[in-house]
Amino acid sequence: MCGLTGFYEIKGEQGRQKSLGIARTMNDAIAARGPDGSGFWQDEEAPLTLAHRRLAIIDLSEEGAQPMLSSTGRYTLVYNGEIYNFLELRTQLEAMGVAFRGRSDTEVLLAAIESWGLNLTLQKISGMYAIVLWDKKERILHFIRDRLGKKPLYIGWAGTGSKRTLVFGSELKALRAHPDFKPEINKAGLALFMRYGYIPAPQTIYQDVSTLLPGHWLSLGMNKIKGDEDLETLMKPYWNLMTVASEGQDHLRSYSSEEELIQSFEHLLMECTRERMISDVPLGAFLSGGIDSSTIVALMQRLAPKPVKTYTIGFKETGFNEAEYAAKVARHLGTEHHELMLDPQAALDVIPNLPTFYDEPFADISAIPTYLVSKFARSDVTVALSGDGGDEMLGGYNRHIQGPRIWDKLRFVPQALRGPLGKTLLGIGEGTWDRLLPFIPQAGGRVHKAAESLKYRDPFAMYHSWLSRWENPEDIVAELESLPLTPLTDPAQHPPPEFGFAQSMMAQDALSYLPNDILVKVDRASMAVGLEARAPLLDRRVFDFVWSLPVEMKIRGGEGKWLLRQVLAKHVPPDLFERPKQGFSIPVATWLRGPLRGWAEDLLEAKELESDGLIKAVPIHKIWAEHLEGRGNHAEKLWSVLMFQSWKKKWL
Repeated sequence: MCGLTGFYEIKGEQGRQKSLGIARTMNDAIAARGPDGSGFWQDEEAPLTLAHRRLAIIDLSEEGAQPMLSSTGRYTLVYNGEIYNFLELRTQLEAMGVAFRGRSDTEVLLAAIESWGLNLTLQKISGMYAIVLWDKKERILHFIRDRLGKKPLYIGWAGTGSKRTLVFGSELKALRAHPDFKPEINKAGLALFMRYGYIPAPQTIYQDVSTLLPGHWLSLGMNKIKGDEDLETLMKPYWNLMTVASEGQDHLRSYSSEEELIQSFEHLLMECTRERMISDVPLGAFLSGGIDSSTIVALMQRLAPKPVKTYTIGFKETGFNEAEYAAKVARHLGTEHHELMLDPQAALDVIPNLPTFYDEPFADISAIPTYLVSKFARSDVTVALSGDGGDEMLGGYNRHIQGPRIWDKLRFVPQALRGPLGKTLLGIGEGTWDRLLPFIPQAGGRVHKAAESLKYRDPFAMYHSWLSRWENPEDIVAELESLPLTPLTDPAQHPPPEFGFAQSMMAQDALSYLPNDILVKVDRASMAVGLEARAPLLDRRVFDFVWSLPVEMKIRGGEGKWLLRQVLAKHVPPDLFERPKQGFSIPVATWLRGPLRGWAEDLLEAKELESDGLIKAVPIHKIWAEHLEGRGNHAEKLWSVLMFQSWKKKWL
């Protein structure tokens, strides 16, 4: 895993030495992604400069360094990620007479493109990747992003008029480092951020900059490019999530017994895990004690010749600590377990650095513990496997399980009763609900979510509300004209009715929440400390497999991830992992009334909020007062505003 950046000057006016200096500055901006080295390359005939930061994982020699040229010199490549089936592809290429200098997956990727062409290579490779590929013969610059969006890739324009430059990189801070880049706020991106707590691709916080969509490529013929192209409209899919899911549901997998199915799934997960354990540097795993991470660690331990290094952190607050569960699983599996118990100050100390790690606004509160556990693991290892993807693949979120139940009940509640009932439920504070339902983690927030759902007549609108923080971002974003469609609001991207409500939510989560929130969170947190995070459950074969199964193989008996639970039960006693889903978070609602109050009030001052004409102060001050008085838990809404204000102070 690494970082990449570069630019193409439409007029080629900078000069080679000046361009190289600019590339160094851009590359230095993402140095944390690749602490093991840097590389640069300039085309002799075209005004193209590529740069790369290296985190050496496989083939630590110079033979694995980037930018890398293909054997014929036609292609030059920089990429961020790992191709997990590179050994299989290498064997196929060697049978065709291809000779290799080193052992890296980068060289295999280039050789595959040379031998099979780009399109066929993309169908063959399995991994996480953001690729920039220069075809010198055709003078085409290709940008490619992996199927589920594990690795980021930003592309945009710098400069004005005739001095336009195409800039790109793994993080926005690389683009910002170009001297001609002008950071102008994209109000649509800001409004989407306030709604979801993240900015869904292809939107970004800046005008004239896009995020390449997962499973897409963008090919630019540089002989014809003018510098005014709308990059979003030029993105083309080479893999379509909804198509694959639909085809899987149309042709359900046949199996003679559930045990056969469980064995097949376990074998697949074992293979995906084995491939992700290939490393020339120390390797470990995140372990929360939950189903996803426990399954991955159990399979790693089965494959490893010695105890696997596992890492967890814990907080002392009730309802926010899973360390004890992780320790029990680790003892049973016999891992070399490392646990770090943190006081609130450790988390508070991270908050000022969040705008640096997440260089566009990002409001997932669990970014804080994710960074802390990444930093903890990096003290020993360079690669860590995680359980990311299990919830989206196999129905693990509470909304997947409770959503259909809630809707089945709500549709029979007369419209006249919905308002009063919702008001009654919301009138009882979240803290009171927590005390009344102590056996349900964060019960108050969940009851209030259900109460808010009473106003919806359509299940998809209800689901969308669950994912929204500021459901009507025009309430706080000033002079907002309109919002672009996203996978959650575009009917053309909605799942077909035959999916059912639960699987529709799963598909939409994989399309938007997973790449734009979960994977952004893990990528930035881990790369901030130079740690590579690998997720076996995000393998394309796992996606194909689970979408060829009926919903009852995923959700059964009021519990999600049924199939994954059966695999884990073969390695870990169920009493060690069967408990309500807790999540990986911190008690921000309480902290905003306590140790974070002064910091928050400074950022929420009217002059700070309204200084640039982007945000309306009045509605924010209203919910801030309610939150402080305990008349509601508005932590998510407030955190979105605070993260934007904090980001703005850092970058604008």
